[in-house]
Amino acid sequence: MDTIKVGWDFFQNEILGMSWLNRLINTLLNACGLDTTEKIGGSIAFFIFDIIKIMVLLGVLILIISYIQSFFPPERTKKILGHFHGIGANIIAALLGTVTPFCSCSSIPLFIGFTSAGLPIGVTFSFLISSPMVDLGSLVLLMSIFGWKVAVIYVVLGIVIAVAGGTLIEKLHLEKYVEDYILNGKSLDIPQDELHFNDRIKYAWEQVVSTAKKVFLYVLIGVGIGAIIHNWIPEGFIIALLGDNNPLGVVLATLAGVPMYADIFGTIPIAEALLSKGALLGVVLSFMMGVTTLSLPSMIMLRKAVKPKLLGIFISICTVGIIIVGYFFNAMQSFII
Repeated sequence: MDTIKVGWDFFQNEILGMSWLNRLINTLLNACGLDTTEKIGGSIAFFIFDIIKIMVLLGVLILIISYIQSFFPPERTKKILGHFHGIGANIIAALLGTVTPFCSCSSIPLFIGFTSAGLPIGVTFSFLISSPMVDLGSLVLLMSIFGWKVAVIYVVLGIVIAVAGGTLIEKLHLEKYVEDYILNGKSLDIPQDELHFNDRIKYAWEQVVSTAKKVFLYVLIGVGIGAIIHNWIPEGFIIALLGDNNPLGVVLATLAGVPMYADIFGTIPIAEALLSKGALLGVVLSFMMGVTTLSLPSMIMLRKAVKPKLLGIFISICTVGIIIVGYFFNAMQSFII
């Protein structure tokens, strides 16, 4: 058992967490005359390390996820979902959302396609909630920073929110609040040619390049904000705002994420810096969920597909779910970290 624990700790710290890279960067910067224990040197070290770590992990993860995704084009996904009914369909839709490496804005066109194809609205909303909130990439990235317990619980609770939200929307019979052009639309069922291994690898690599181009700016911004929080904002300020003494910290963090637009790759460095400064785990994860699921740009896009009442219900379900998850993690922090 000790051997397994040692092996896992090595994998989490040195492979996923890339601690070796952090030590190397600190050594090189110190050799160049920068003291990484000071604010400026520490900020530069944080920035370089997180940029490299996130982009390397992103490239590997997107390559693997996109290869898996090549087996699930939209038409095949639609057919898979069509074989399930009731809550089982919501669960499958939420699980399929975890293998789509999309931000919320990228998920909305698929949501429109699935709805136009005649899939139940609750099923398509389970996919829409799950896709940006939880994916295989978030599992690995969260594991690299917070450990496997936090990562697994985060993903499981995200799927629970997606299933519960989609099921509730289905039970409320809100189909009439989807825009008419989507309900009356048609989905072409074009058979997919059988792809060979080389075709799938080519597709996966194209997704890596495309995703990297889309998220690199947000990663830069996120890492920059994280470096400032990590090295310049006083720890007492973060603890007062987002620590034990503020019972509304989860609510504030969730609402603070709404105006932002980023995927999980851009929020990771901010979350890492907040946690290191004393913010509660539930507050940090609520912020991440708020950014990835309820960002203002994605809500504007979704408004083009659904009417205000359904949009409001969707936002309310996600917000309540995220806040509940946040307080759960706050209460369980001492047991899972």
